[in-house]
Amino acid sequence: MNTKKILIVVTSHEEIQQGLPTGLWLSEFVEVYDLLINAGHQVTVASMKGGKTPIDPNSVPQEGNAQRIRDHEQLQNTVLLKEVSSDDFDAIYLPGGHGTMFDLANDVPLQDMVREFAESDRIVAAVCHGLSGLVGVTLSNGESFVKGKTLTSFTNLEEQTVQLDRLMPFLLEDRLRELGANFISAPIFSDHVITDGNLITGQNPQASSDLGKALLERLEAKESLAERI
Repeated sequence: MNTKKILIVVTSHEEIQQGLPTGLWLSEFVEVYDLLINAGHQVTVASMKGGKTPIDPNSVPQEGNAQRIRDHEQLQNTVLLKEVSSDDFDAIYLPGGHGTMFDLANDVPLQDMVREFAESDRIVAAVCHGLSGLVGVTLSNGESFVKGKTLTSFTNLEEQTVQLDRLMPFLLEDRLRELGANFISAPIFSDHVITDGNLITGQNPQASSDLGKALLERLEAKESLAERI
């Protein structure tokens, strides 16, 4: 497969409330990033504010290559999202972490960018709370991007289980359902990925690796189709 360019957009938000840090859920970035790079693709990492990405301390491994992962080069100096053009990329991926609920959900440049991907037959992928970056996306016809889409995300029950449901600005599962999505959940913290055309979604951190594989498969399928046309 020819080299593709993928844009990963991560959160810049670092606190749920004073004394309760949050940020990017690390494995949701690293597992997909590594799959893409090892497959020979190019990855650009952008964020709402640019610069260093806050990482949820609960997502940092305590053993093995923890230091390498914690100091991941691509997370030290992210590109400012509003300076990025969607025209340069074949796919966009939104990893989660509770930080996304506070900035991805309300970012107009991101909403505009996702719409551009959706309306130009390109891939949109998101996992867990990363789907908060989709709830504000309105297509040119005035409809919500997620309306009629079969998808999944971090569920209400999972949010209640980690005892953060009352601290979120909204419950992601509820919002997606309200917008007309066909929301499909699996048992809590199970590996669950759904592909609906060019939209690929995963329920939680446990789904990150399989979501990355599904993204690679979709990139390959689109290339094969283009070669036959």
